[in-house]
Amino acid sequence: MKGNNTLVRFLLVGVSNTLIGMGVIYLCWRVLGWPDLPANVTGYAIGIAWSYTLNRLWTFQHRGTVSRSLPRFLLVCAMAYAANLAVLFAMRGLMGPESFLPHVVGMGVYTVSGYLGSRYFAFQPGRPLKSPAYTGEGIPPP
Repeated sequence: MKGNNTLVRFLLVGVSNTLIGMGVIYLCWRVLGWPDLPANVTGYAIGIAWSYTLNRLWTFQHRGTVSRSLPRFLLVCAMAYAANLAVLFAMRGLMGPESFLPHVVGMGVYTVSGYLGSRYFAFQPGRPLKSPAYTGEGIPPP
């Protein structure tokens, strides 16, 4: 799949992931009366599962194994989040506690690093299958 198409799809999955995660958090917190932490963890877990599934099947159309791509995807998410936090706290120190800009820039860093990590590491395109040279071995003569 062409890079531009994967980027658009990745962004669409990200928007849907955000809406689903926020919806689950709100449902658990406000409707079910859960405390913040379990509501947040549940929302993020469902959002990450949604994101993994759609990015694997639709965005990158990955044919590799889940046992290889899922841990890689989770690592990409963790590293992208760490990059987000690093930018957030670095900018917060420069801009003070009232600015929302550090969050916006951090989210941009998260999105770019998440896309690159997903495309080139978690859902890395596999090598094309090579057919062994035909030798005729094991095939009875006509």
